Parts: sequence; structure tokens; C-alpha cells
Amino acid sequence: MKFALFIGCNIPARVEQYELSARAVLNRLNVDVSDIREFNCCGYPMRNADFNTYLIFSARNLALAEKQGLDMMTLCKCCYGSLKKADHLLKEDKSLRDTVNALLAKEGLGYNGNLEVVHYLAVLYKNISIPALKEKINWAFKDLKIATHYGCHALRPSEIMQFDNPAAPVIFDELVKVTGAKSVDWPLKLECCGAPLMGINDDLSMDLTQKKLADAKQAGADYLCSACPWCQLQFDNVQQMIVSKRGSNHQLPSILYPQLLGLGMGIDEKALGLNMNQIDITGIKGFLSEE
Repeated sequence: MKFALFIGCNIPARVEQYELSARAVLNRLNVDVSDIREFNCCGYPMRNADFNTYLIFSARNLALAEKQGLDMMTLCKCCYGSLKKADHLLKEDKSLRDTVNALLAKEGLGYNGNLEVVHYLAVLYKNISIPALKEKINWAFKDLKIATHYGCHALRPSEIMQFDNPAAPVIFDELVKVTGAKSVDWPLKLECCGAPLMGINDDLSMDLTQKKLADAKQAGADYLCSACPWCQLQFDNVQQMIVSKRGSNHQLPSILYPQLLGLGMGIDEKALGLNMNQIDITGIKGFLSEE
């Protein structure tokens, strides 16, 4: 099992622990990845400003992965949404594909739609499978309550993303249960984390985050769990800002899913980058018990 791993821009710059933990888990599961150095930005920042530029950015990445004969796995859900949409458009519209390929041909590239774009969570759930993951668990979490945050771009538009049921998703919850933790139900589970507004309207961004934190805590969660760098930054770095600026008492640590799963697999906390999270999550080890 091998994929072209698309890291994107945000993870290596600001959420390095996501890449570290994701790779550590994939290695333990014997999933091979190809790192294509020529990958560029997925185009997400340009999507609503210059659609053609966004499309070329995404298409070039798709062409590079297709050249190696590999499906593309993303960690970021914004990258997933951008690449998945570009892939859909290029597969559905031959004239658009021809136009894009005429530009890509200048680099000796072209995209023919012979790959699939998948998110890291989907690989674990569908390609590896829940039973296979359970076999890898050496330490199970006991009495740990987790609030899963799906993120917007993995679920919508559902006809293109095809990740999970957009109204009642279960994949992330099932993956959390693999570790022995309980996935709690919380009303604001599928609401935006507020990240798209940070830098544009910081107060509104923090309002959205603060409401989600309070809601998850009210539901009994001990930790939030994310699988997107933007969401993780909002629940980790921005939550620190909220505490500092507003004196909020809704502090709820956020752990990345491969960090959670990696601990259950017995992977060293340094290899999972636990110390890189802004809000201390090392206390979560106290919920572990040997299988």
C-alpha cells in the first residue's frame, strides 16, 4: 500500500507534529508514502480570489502524483477539499482538462484523472480497516471522553468529497473508539472552528472557537480531537489567545488523531510530537492502560 503524501504549506510551517505523528503511525501500519518534492500549494488560498490559478495549482499536484502512478493522501482537510474539487472538475469536463493540460504540458506534465484523492482518516478507516487498527493497539484509553471535530472541507460539498455522511458522519468517531476512548455527542460538532476568519475578523473567529470549546466541555469531553492543521491551530494556538485575552475558563486541550492513535500503539511521545502542542496534552497518558 503506497500513496503520494501531500503535506501542504501549513503543516511543515506551523503544525509539524501532525506530520511527525502521521508518519509514525503509517510506518507502524506498513503504509508506504512517496514524498514528491515538486509539489506546490494546493491552491486553497486562491480559490475565491482567482479560480483559474487555484485550479492550475491543484492540477499540477495531481499530475505529479499521477506521473508516479499513485493515489494522493492528504493530511489537511483544506488541501483535501481543494484537490478533490479540482480532480472532480477535471474528470467531469474534458474541455477544461484540455485547457489545463495545455498549460501543464510546458513542464512535460498532464492530468488524465487516473488517481483518487483521499484523506488520512479515510485511509485508516477504509484501506486499513477498524479491525486491523484494533490489532495494533497495545495500550487502550480508559474513561477518556473525546469530542471529535470533523472540519468543514471533508464533508462538504458531499457529492464531491464523498468522505462521509455530511449530516451524520461516523468515520472519525469510529476511529476514536478504536483507541478505547469514548466519542461524545455534542451539538456544535459539525460547526466551523472559526479558522477561516482569523486575520479577517479575529473577534468573530474567537467567538466561534469559544462557543465550540464550551459546548464540547459541556458535553463532558476531556479533550478535543482534530485531523486538520487549521482546526488544530484554532483549538490550540488560538485557544491560548482566547484564554490570554478573555480569561476564558473553557480551556480544552486538542490532540491530533495520529497522536491519539499513536499513543495507543505504544509509539514514543517524542515521535508523536506531543511536546509541540501549545496546550499541554501529556496528561492524556494518564488515561492509558495496557491491553
